[in-house]
Amino acid sequence: MNALETLGARAKQASRTLMTASTETKNRALAAAAQALLEAQDAILAENAKDLAKAREVGMASSMLDRLALDPGRLAGMAKGLLEVAELPDPVGVTLSEVVRPNGLRVRKVSVPMGVIAVIFEARPNVSADAAALCLKSGNAVILRGGKEAVRSNAAIVNAMRGAVERAGLPADCICLVEDTSRESARALMRLNDYVDVLIPRGGAGLIHTVVANATVPVIETGVGNCHIYIDRDADLAMAADIVYNAKTSRVSVCNAAESLLVHEAVAEAALPAVYKRLAEKQVTLYGDARAQEILPGIEKADESDWGREYLDYKMSVKVVGSLDEAVAHIAKYSSGHSDCIVTENAAAAERFLNEVDSAAVYWNASTRFTDGGCFGFGAEIGISTQKLHARGPLGLPQLTSFKYQIYGDGQVR
Repeated sequence: MNALETLGARAKQASRTLMTASTETKNRALAAAAQALLEAQDAILAENAKDLAKAREVGMASSMLDRLALDPGRLAGMAKGLLEVAELPDPVGVTLSEVVRPNGLRVRKVSVPMGVIAVIFEARPNVSADAAALCLKSGNAVILRGGKEAVRSNAAIVNAMRGAVERAGLPADCICLVEDTSRESARALMRLNDYVDVLIPRGGAGLIHTVVANATVPVIETGVGNCHIYIDRDADLAMAADIVYNAKTSRVSVCNAAESLLVHEAVAEAALPAVYKRLAEKQVTLYGDARAQEILPGIEKADESDWGREYLDYKMSVKVVGSLDEAVAHIAKYSSGHSDCIVTENAAAAERFLNEVDSAAVYWNASTRFTDGGCFGFGAEIGISTQKLHARGPLGLPQLTSFKYQIYGDGQVR
């Protein structure tokens, strides 16, 4: 048995204890882990500083450095997230349905943990805490495999949480970390069928495509975020400028940031300069079609690749469209199915957009940045699913459970 198989076996064994742990025990472990993160702040930030120094040395982009960086505020936010998960209802042991058959059998459908969840992610050390918290509360052991960029940060975070969980009465192996960040370790984890019940990739298109192509364990595919905002002919243009500014610039390195802007031709001459003025505050580079370039001379020319691109940077594609139908068709062709928004005062147009755009989250007059487990009331989220099985949108606690049937009889035979 190699090192990864040994880790998988330990996680599987821990999952058997965790699956029957009481809500009180799980919440106590989460509270202890939150406190442990705060107490280990100096050690965690010191290790994160080493990761940041290495990342700068190899030329990591500023937007990705932002994902990697921790500070006391972000660490406090991670601890707060654990406490918020503890306050959420326990998703395990919930009766989903119950029927009594004509022969007297009582058939009860009840929510249960999945078992062992593996999470492969990139340069976001906060994912270690978020994923561990959600998996623990939903009764699942977790195997975390972060990228090499955050290897020291992840180890410091996981070590603090493992000790706290064990002191609270649960196995430390409820939270496991793959410290080998080679491609080989990732591919091996994707095929750890004897121990992993489901795998969740959280990162860019390259990571997600690699997992989908190579995994033999079941996968919940989280999505790339080519998110659109469509400014309709009946939009409040001041509101539209505010929404675009927030969705694009509040944090460019996240999957719910807007990457593509569509504007109805009837309001383009007024809307585009207003939006451009706001985006210029953050030096956003626009890549536009011919009509957008006419209205905003000097912006870059968009090519076909821009319409489907997740920039994760201060960049945005812009296209002027002739109708709501054209906007919906464009989104259907290029959207990643993550989050798309219409800005309009026309309720009929909004309802058409909400019904016809086939994305995990569809907005009317609100920033796409709200596609988040916390914003939806789910607590921290382990990723945003853009597939339709087994879950879609923010993966919160209920989405990390499966179910089984419990059948009660009094001697029935068939």
